[in-house]
Amino acid sequence: MLLVIDIGNTNIVMGLYRDKDLVHHWRLQTSRDRTADEYGVLVRSLLQHHKIESSDVQGVIMASVVPPLSGVIEDMCESYFSQKPMQVGPGLKTGMPILYENPREVGADRIVNAVAAYQRYHKGGVVVDLGTATTFDAISPRGEYMGGAIAPGIGISAEALFQRASKLPRVEVTRPSRLIGRNTVQSMQAGLFFGYVGLIDEITKRMLQEIDEANPFVISTGGLASLFTQDSALIQESIPDLTLEGLRLIYERNVR
Repeated sequence: MLLVIDIGNTNIVMGLYRDKDLVHHWRLQTSRDRTADEYGVLVRSLLQHHKIESSDVQGVIMASVVPPLSGVIEDMCESYFSQKPMQVGPGLKTGMPILYENPREVGADRIVNAVAAYQRYHKGGVVVDLGTATTFDAISPRGEYMGGAIAPGIGISAEALFQRASKLPRVEVTRPSRLIGRNTVQSMQAGLFFGYVGLIDEITKRMLQEIDEANPFVISTGGLASLFTQDSALIQESIPDLTLEGLRLIYERNVR
């Protein structure tokens, strides 16, 4: 079985594949204070809950945008699974040309998402990843990673309103029932939610104009994808496990 690990700023998402089938997946809170042993005990407990032994894991691949945790998770994999994980980065084959001026600057998760999206659709389009940051990644009809755009995530924006505006409270990020709020909380939720729907659609629309694809795909992923997909005029499909699928594909390409 293959263990795939996506280390994000807010969550660590793990998946377990048997061949091409995702049989289990878990979402853990990202904690920079946990040790390799703490992560090891936690992950082994999750596996044992499904009657899976550590020895059943025959390979590991990880993508990380949190450098301080990369070594911790690598140590955990070696200590608790006797596996040195592949790490998505320079030197690992992705099967996708990177058109960024400096490919080393691109977040590993963005490349992984692009690989999975192109494998799924075999045409150009845009991946919108709604997490701690909101990222937009453009894939050409030839399967090249063209680049993209990065915006603050809605959670960051909500927290900034609370921190920087003295009279505004901290609010839950959710879809309000109406756009015209009748109190401060409703007004903040309306501005945040519908403002982000507008951000998503406007950036995506302009990005599609730069992609030479007659029938492009537009998909969303990430922890907040389900919140916005229905209200977006351009997102066609939400794929929560896109990053995990991309990690599996990259692992297979390198094992071969």
